[in-house]
Amino acid sequence: MTQAASLAGPPPARGVRLPWHQLPEQMRRAIEQTVESPITRVVDLSGGFSPGVAARLELADGTNRFVKATGEELNPDSYRIYAMEAVIAAALPDRVPAPRLLDTVEVDGWIALLFEYLPGRQPRQPWLDGELHSVLGLLAELPGLLTPSPLPAPSAAEQFGDSFRGWRRLAEDRESGLLARLPFGAWVDRRLAELAELESGWEQAVAGDSLVHADLRADNLLLDGARIWVVDWPWACRAQPWLDLLGMLPSIVMQGGPPAASIVAEHPVFGGADPAGVTATLAALIGFFLRQSMLPAPPNLPTLRAFQRAQGMAGLPWLVERTGWV
Repeated sequence: MTQAASLAGPPPARGVRLPWHQLPEQMRRAIEQTVESPITRVVDLSGGFSPGVAARLELADGTNRFVKATGEELNPDSYRIYAMEAVIAAALPDRVPAPRLLDTVEVDGWIALLFEYLPGRQPRQPWLDGELHSVLGLLAELPGLLTPSPLPAPSAAEQFGDSFRGWRRLAEDRESGLLARLPFGAWVDRRLAELAELESGWEQAVAGDSLVHADLRADNLLLDGARIWVVDWPWACRAQPWLDLLGMLPSIVMQGGPPAASIVAEHPVFGGADPAGVTATLAALIGFFLRQSMLPAPPNLPTLRAFQRAQGMAGLPWLVERTGWV
C-alpha cells in the first residue's frame, strides 16, 4: 500500500493561495506602513496548508520580509491559527531554528504575520537520503534546545485532546458506514474497540515538558545550505520530545522515505520512550488522520483531506505491525 501511494505521488500540501494584490486595500496599506521601508516588489509564493497570502516583500532598503495573511472570510479556522502562531512565534527564543516574527497586523477581520525572510527551500520529494539524514539530525538536537519548555505553551493533551479521538468517534458512529471507506477496513472493523481503547492512553503517554512543534512535515521545513529552519509553529505544545518525529513519520513514509520502524529503531529521541506509549500515541495519530480524511474539506483547503488520508494509509501498516493484531 505504501509503495503504491509513493509511486502515484502524495497529495500536495497546498491551499488556495490569495495573491497579494487581492488583499483588502486597507490591509495592504497597513502592512506597507508597518514595514517602514517602501515595498518595491512582491513575489507571491505557493504551497502550505493555508488559504491566504504568502509572499516575499522586497523593500527599498534592500531587505526582504515574508508575509502570510488570511481573513475570517477565507477560513475562520485559519484566522484563529494565525493568531495562535503569532503568540508562539513572538515567544520563541533566538536559539530555536525558526524565523523571527517581526510584526503582526490585524485589520477588519484580517491578520498578517511579518517574518524575517529566509531564502531556503523545502526538502525535495521523494526524500533524498542526505536531506532526510540532516532533518533527522536536527530532530535529535531540538530537545536539547527546548527542554524544559522555554515558554508557557499548552500541554499536548490541552492542544489535541478533542482531536485525537478518531477511533472512539468511529466506534460511536459505527452504523454510519464510514468504516467501509477505510483502508484495512476488515482489520479496523475487527479491532475497532481495541483501537479506541488503545488511543485513549495517548495523553498520559506524551505528557512531558519539552516544547514540540507538533506539526512537522517537509512543507514546514526550509533548507538553506547546511542550515534547516522550522517554520509555522501555531500548534506548539509541551510533550515528550519524541512526539515531533512520531507525528512526522507517516508523512516521511508517504513521501518516499524509509520504513518508520527503521527510523525509530535508530533515532536517539526514542531512546528512553515507552514502547507502549509510542504505540498508543501512534494509534491516536492514525485515527485522527483517517477520521478527519472523511470530513468535508475546509474552506479553501481542497487537498487537506487527501493529504490526511495518505498519511493515515502510510502509517496504518506500521500500527498493525506495532500492535501485532491480526
